[in-house]
Amino acid sequence: MGEITRLSIFPLGGALLFPRMQLPLHIFEPRYRALVSDAMARDRRIGMIQPRPGPEGDESPPLFDVGCLGRIAHVEALDDGRYNIVLEGVAKFRLRSELAVTTPFRQIEAELEEDVPAEPLALAQRASLEAESRRYADAQGYAVDWNAVSRLDDESLVNGIAQIAPFDVAAKQALLEAANLEERTELVIQLMQFFGRHAGDHDDPVTLQ
Repeated sequence: MGEITRLSIFPLGGALLFPRMQLPLHIFEPRYRALVSDAMARDRRIGMIQPRPGPEGDESPPLFDVGCLGRIAHVEALDDGRYNIVLEGVAKFRLRSELAVTTPFRQIEAELEEDVPAEPLALAQRASLEAESRRYADAQGYAVDWNAVSRLDDESLVNGIAQIAPFDVAAKQALLEAANLEERTELVIQLMQFFGRHAGDHDDPVTLQ
């Protein structure tokens, strides 16, 4: 069993954090400004976790079971109380229970997962990932520096795509919960194929449930 810890959380749909990856965030809501202020005064830790899809306007929507602990690596405090921060991923965690708190932000008890270094991808899988990335980027109309992409290590490339690609919340969560880098790579390829085929279907948004 991993370490059991208390985490202050930022529930945000579509925002993924992975160990060793960075996530820039603009913090403007009062409760999350309080969250950042509290984290800076204590241990700089914030738990990123996606809320489950539900009714609009729910102030405390149910949460997915897995998130990622982040440490504030950079913070810029703006004059009006907002923050620009960069979170650096530390470890994935599993939600055990939500705590009854008086803080404006939510807190949970979580079990941290042991961080296992990623095994390099097979050359054929890496080639397949890059080829599908090019097709997907072309379909979406993205301009990409492919020379820079080719220099990325496997983990940075796979997790970077998972972070920035406009997949739906359920797809993002599946990527976060993938057991290892090889499994996440296969899922990324499948998702790019699936969403890439429907790139122009703006009248009928595609979701993967």
